[in-house]
Amino acid sequence: MTFLEVVEGPLWYLSATIFVIGAAWKVLGILRLGRKRDLSIPRASASIGAFKAQFLHFVPHGGFTFRTIYHLVAGYMFHIGLFVVMLFAAPHISFIQGNIINLEWTPLPYWGFIVAAQFAFAGLILLWVRRISDPVMIKISDRDDHIGSWLTFLVMLTGCMALQESVEALRATHMLLVDLWLIYFPFSRLMHAVTFAFSRGYTGAFFGRRGIVP
Repeated sequence: MTFLEVVEGPLWYLSATIFVIGAAWKVLGILRLGRKRDLSIPRASASIGAFKAQFLHFVPHGGFTFRTIYHLVAGYMFHIGLFVVMLFAAPHISFIQGNIINLEWTPLPYWGFIVAAQFAFAGLILLWVRRISDPVMIKISDRDDHIGSWLTFLVMLTGCMALQESVEALRATHMLLVDLWLIYFPFSRLMHAVTFAFSRGYTGAFFGRRGIVP
């Protein structure tokens, strides 16, 4: 068995299993926390507040637009670019069909992949620069934040290098980093990709019950 067969075979299935179990464990842990009984008199619906919060915070509102515009633009560049690359790059579609689910959809043309990848790279770099230069971000960032950023960057970089699939070692390196990323994900702040919905929902329900838009 070659190194590529190992990272795309046994190691892939191991890392995917750890990813699913770890993420499910985190989500169940959050749900088991529950919440204290709210004794305040409801002025509006907590459920509607939770629902609204999921969408209101996709754009800045109130007096925070100017302060958050950098983070907003960079964040959308990175997350949308990464989402497009992950789901619509032709090699990814081929891998998903062969290892996860046998569905067909149209891949991005080569130029589309390049544009999406450049947006993702630019957004990630801008976010990391802010993390190491903004006084507040410096204080609230730790090793986990930087490991997650750099691991994601290396996964993306090796993926672009392996795009032509002409060198097996590049594809194997990319796949090894993907496996490591999957293992690291549930036990790091990368889990915010899942847990943000719970955070927004809880905050929206808390303030929505009081008739306040958070």
